[in-house]
This record gives sequence, structure tokens and C-alpha cells, in this order.
Amino acid sequence: MNNYRDIIKAPIITEKTAALNENNVVTFSVDVKANKTQIKQAIEAIFNVKVESVNVINVHPKKKRVGRYSGYTKKVKKAIVKLKEGSSIELN
Repeated sequence: MNNYRDIIKAPIITEKTAALNENNVVTFSVDVKANKTQIKQAIEAIFNVKVESVNVINVHPKKKRVGRYSGYTKKVKKAIVKLKEGSSIELN
């Protein structure tokens, strides 16, 4: 990975992640080739916060149909990032 912005794609904002945000936990969609160390370094560099832990979820593609055409959804990797006390990321 050349750039930290290539690793972190977008925040995931749902009701469940909003509830986790109260406990200093933020969820991001990340590059499928990134590992936990790269994700931690990217979050610390982009948002100027300290990261306590990173958990990763691989979401496999699902088969979908639209009429007679069938295909698959995209493969996604989610990172659940726990921040240290005193650190916070404001996502609007």
C-alpha cells in the first residue's frame, strides 16, 4: 500500500456502529489486502488518534439476481477500531 488513504476507504455508519461509537469504537470499510498493522497505522496517521485494537471482518460475495441476469456482490473487508481513552473521531 502506497498511501494511507488507499487503505481506509470509507466509514460505515449504521445504527449498530453509532451505538458502538459511544464506547470509542469506529467501523471502517478497508482495502481487502490490508492487514491489522497497516489499518492501525493508517487510522493513527489520518485522524491523529491512538488506536488500542483492530478487529477485522471479511465479508464474502453473495450471489444476486436481477431478472435473468445473475452475478455476485463485491468482496468487502470491515475494520472495527477501538480507540484509546481520550481519543475520538467525529463522523458526520
